[in-house]
Amino acid sequence: MSDFLLVTGGNGEVGHELIPQLKKLGKFKLITLNLDGPDPALVPYTDLAIKGNVLDKKLLKNLFSKYKILGIFHLAAILSTSGEKDPEKAHQVNVDGTANLLEVATMVKRPLKFIFPSTIAVYGIPDLQTKRRAKKVREEKFNTPITMYGLNKLYCEMLGRYYSSYFRLLEDGPRFIDFRSVRFPGLISATTLPSGGTSDFASEMIHAAAQGKPYESFVRADTRIPFMAMPDAGIALIKLFLAPKEKLRRHVYNVRGFSPKASDVEMEIKIVYPKAKITYKPTTARQKIVDSWPEDLNDSAARRDWGWKAKFDFKKAFSEYLLPTILKRYK
Repeated sequence: MSDFLLVTGGNGEVGHELIPQLKKLGKFKLITLNLDGPDPALVPYTDLAIKGNVLDKKLLKNLFSKYKILGIFHLAAILSTSGEKDPEKAHQVNVDGTANLLEVATMVKRPLKFIFPSTIAVYGIPDLQTKRRAKKVREEKFNTPITMYGLNKLYCEMLGRYYSSYFRLLEDGPRFIDFRSVRFPGLISATTLPSGGTSDFASEMIHAAAQGKPYESFVRADTRIPFMAMPDAGIALIKLFLAPKEKLRRHVYNVRGFSPKASDVEMEIKIVYPKAKITYKPTTARQKIVDSWPEDLNDSAARRDWGWKAKFDFKKAFSEYLLPTILKRYK
């Protein structure tokens, strides 16, 4: 029987980067699970594309019984802004979907790595003064999120830790789940459009400028949060997946790339698009969310345990990835 990896929600921004990278490993066949079936761009990298829902436990049981799945990259989620518009649905998808996968994976009684992308939305800093004093925030600080998305992700981090370390504690039996999570900063992609994240102001700004469209930012010009170029997101997930278990001292790790202000992003864009029209009209609710997130993340644990280091800093992200790719995309 072939060894498979399951990628849920692979049609999203992270999946478009991760799936081709996983295929290049050459070690596993890939199963994707998406609500709408496979994105045509990802078909060449996919061995089996399933149209379905992570809330369908029967479907998940059938997948795990039919295929030897040794790893899960659980990307399916409803993001922060979208989650605030429908918090009940966000909870169902983000929490119940994750719980379903963990439960079914445990039932097959086979060692399995469970890779879970988490987020800076798990942080909830009370005010701007505290945020500016905090600088680079460690994993265990300010875990008081103010969005449904952040709450969902923080709970699922703890749920994964439970299944990995304490499941059926009273029975003292074997535990098959090896849960590993990265807390991503805002992610900026040149190849896919933003899809409902509150950090999407940077991506939206870039894509609008490339299309010659004016852009009105929903956050202040001085807003600062950490970001990462999308290729680094795929690299981080794979590096954590491949890391020897004995090297890992925790289940959840911060990763980061660079930490510009919104106005820094605007200035970098105008080097190539000097006529770009970018204005700022903060939306009270979305600004409040972004202000509750750290200015930057401390990723020293990931660097120490599994050799994490972003390929792209702020300048390289623009000069070597974002602008060349977007120029080609929009000609």
